Amino acid sequence: MHPILSSGKRLLLYLASWAPILGLLALVTGESIAVLAPAGLLYAFLCLTPWYVCRARPLHPSKAFSIALTHGVSALAGGGFLLGALVVSAAAIDKPLSSAAPLFGMGVLLYLLSVGTHYAGLAAEASRESERRVAEARTLAREAELRSLRLQLNPHFLFNSLHSISALATLDGARAREMCVRLADFLRGSLALGSRDNIPLREELALARRYLEVEQVRFGSRLRVEEDIDAACENCAVPALLVQPLVENAVKHGIAGLLEGGTIRLTVGLAGATVTVAIENEIDPGTEPRPNLGVGLAQVRRRLEVRFAGAASLQAGPEGNVYRVVLRFPCESPMAVSSRA
Repeated sequence: MHPILSSGKRLLLYLASWAPILGLLALVTGESIAVLAPAGLLYAFLCLTPWYVCRARPLHPSKAFSIALTHGVSALAGGGFLLGALVVSAAAIDKPLSSAAPLFGMGVLLYLLSVGTHYAGLAAEASRESERRVAEARTLAREAELRSLRLQLNPHFLFNSLHSISALATLDGARAREMCVRLADFLRGSLALGSRDNIPLREELALARRYLEVEQVRFGSRLRVEEDIDAACENCAVPALLVQPLVENAVKHGIAGLLEGGTIRLTVGLAGATVTVAIENEIDPGTEPRPNLGVGLAQVRRRLEVRFAGAASLQAGPEGNVYRVVLRFPCESPMAVSSRA
């Protein structure tokens, strides 16, 4: 439904705006308001119809001719409609029209003016929607940052890390120091990346590696990592802290529950202009999935929707004894993203 028709107040204001237009027509053509008012009221409603055509056929250079032809023919038909309505209105009060051609031309002009106004309104609406999407993306990014930091700094995570450091300190001081350094690097990196909206994919993957290095000290040979990274997509922009939480889920809800551990496989590839990130981890098929795992995936999926609109997707689910998460999104450079923000 047309936005003006959805509100009685808007409709009254719109019809009121036609009063000066009818006054101008009367001044230019010399016709009486008694003839112009009924036909002008009908034509005011007819001039709302371009909204539907403008929405269905947005402006685009490759379609300029067909769009101009469509609206041109519609404008001529609109001018004819106004002229016919004026003839009927004049006949009703037994007063013939004295200036048919100017009235036809004014009808065409008013219809084209309505087309331009509707395109301008739709452009303003698209601009507001774009601004809203950017604002929502920034809000979600900040929420993801806070959520990621809560996950990374929760007592359970720190307890396990510090416990491993404590155990290693008496057995292998060098490894204990190494884990302290890796833990510090990971926390420092997550704080630094969390303050940025978009980062190169290589930085996001580096943070995921830091997290896995910390966990590998704790799990030892139980945690194995395999990577297949296409260097061509390392400069593609991603929302900060997008991949790392998925790797964390793979450890916490997959490998940690297996007595003999397992392998996390990280595959990143570029096909055309689309980046595909796949994260696989072994699971125990008989174990019920934890409820907070779905919350994390839903949050990542929502961030993809806001950041890339309908051009991105997330698929996740078990395949036998493997849980697989696949992200797909367009490859954009961080510099281009920054210049648009």
